[in-house]
Amino acid sequence: MTANDAGITSGPYITHRVTNQPPPRVDLNEYTANIPLREYLRTVGEAEGEATLEASGAVVGSAQFQDDARLAHKNPPILHTHSKYGQRIDEVEYHPSYHRIICAAVAAGAHTSAWQKPGVGANAHRAAQFMLFAQVEPGHACPISMSHAAVDTLQLAPELAQEWLPRLYSRNYSPALQHGKPGALFGMAMTEKQGGSDVRANTTRAVQEGEHHLLTGHKWFCSAPMSDAFLVLAQEDAGLGCFLVARVLPDGERNTFMMQRLKDKLGNRSNASSEVEFSNTHGWRISEPGRGVRAIMGMVGRTRLDCILGTAAGMRQSVAEALWHGRHRQAFGAKLIDQPAMSNVLADLALESEAATVVSMRLARAYDYDAGPTERAFRRLATAVTKYWVCKRGPNHAYEAMECLGGNGYIEDFPLAMRYREQPVMAIWEGTGNVIALDVLRAMGTEPDSVDAFLAELWLASGAHPVFDDFMARLKEELAPLRLAPLNFAGQARNIVEKMALALQASLLIRFAPASVSEAFVFSRLGLERSFNYGNLPASANLAGILERA
Repeated sequence: MTANDAGITSGPYITHRVTNQPPPRVDLNEYTANIPLREYLRTVGEAEGEATLEASGAVVGSAQFQDDARLAHKNPPILHTHSKYGQRIDEVEYHPSYHRIICAAVAAGAHTSAWQKPGVGANAHRAAQFMLFAQVEPGHACPISMSHAAVDTLQLAPELAQEWLPRLYSRNYSPALQHGKPGALFGMAMTEKQGGSDVRANTTRAVQEGEHHLLTGHKWFCSAPMSDAFLVLAQEDAGLGCFLVARVLPDGERNTFMMQRLKDKLGNRSNASSEVEFSNTHGWRISEPGRGVRAIMGMVGRTRLDCILGTAAGMRQSVAEALWHGRHRQAFGAKLIDQPAMSNVLADLALESEAATVVSMRLARAYDYDAGPTERAFRRLATAVTKYWVCKRGPNHAYEAMECLGGNGYIEDFPLAMRYREQPVMAIWEGTGNVIALDVLRAMGTEPDSVDAFLAELWLASGAHPVFDDFMARLKEELAPLRLAPLNFAGQARNIVEKMALALQASLLIRFAPASVSEAFVFSRLGLERSFNYGNLPASANLAGILERA
């Protein structure tokens, strides 16, 4: 150290001292730290078995897991169409970090534990596992979700189910493509370049040859192409059929599965999505000829639920990172979290996250084995309604949380830049906003019992809050003409679905959340002066109570 003429002490390292930066947010238990998830798992999801969730919370909160998540996104998958000797291999190479992540998720049962051990609360418990892993690394959640959802469709083909379900239920993960390995993961290939969501425009053709079919065509989106098997839609004489396509045939030979390229996606970088060509590719039909759409809709419904869970998991990550920054960073003489403008924003973000969490647990409970006709009718409509709204809220929620970190939030060293790119995919995959909103109208017309079941769920909260009761009265009045001819209101589909989703979230929070949470949500989302920009909670809101839970 030396003193210059001005009397200022200087040295070679004085500028290297770091102050007013938060410590790394690592080695926390992401389950025990998530009070809303813990509470709603029990009260709404009616699930038990917290010890396994605490174990997963410790895994995903560890520095090692977070580093693996970073590496998986920094090192995206690489397609190898041919070996160095010229043989066609069609393999995707992942960074070892990706395999460590998906191995941990499979070991925890984040994929098929609710099918393996059905019971009251089994789907809520599985949903919580899924959300914990997706909170930190979302890309691997795609094959995890599809493997869970594929069980619904596979059950329509008893012989195929007998072969594949034990492998789907396995907690063993291996990336190798080989017949007969203990564990398996499933993917899905429905859409084609000329049709997109209009799968009935598909041109992939299936021709029967003995006990199997030969498929020829091109799929525009095939997610997780290194999965062991796929559910595929293809045209047969009777119409669109659903087929199981395995990567490896029973004799050990590779099935024809030619990957043309990997998609260069905005987000979801750790997970490969591909275009794939079939040329006399072996497939085994599931369900009756020409009933493929009906057969695969069970899988689609459950992947839609997982889009909700994935969005809620992302919201939790956004809130956790923003609050961590706000509690450790000072500005203008006080902690950020104690600054009135910032505390309002943070509380509003936490409120959105909690509303997404409670509805996730309610929907998951509706998929348990004991679901009767009314519960099945409820989930038919409620899943679509919630998928539309929660997934729509995801991207702006991620942006606002990113802004809470200021410049740090925009930097790739922190996870919220990744999360901002990630959230839109849940709104786009398994039905874009218009597709989902129109599906709600379609359900109203073809399954009117679903509307009655949905409204019955909402009315369970009646009489507890005048703002909610007034909102419900207006909603009931608006639904009356729409129920008579729902598709005549296609231009207003988004408007009505938004209101239905908000009413469902409010109803659940009124019944299960502390008053500090439910009252703030009702006033800010259902009140006549509601505003959907974050940070506009009313002056009456108990911000401290909301933030304490977050």
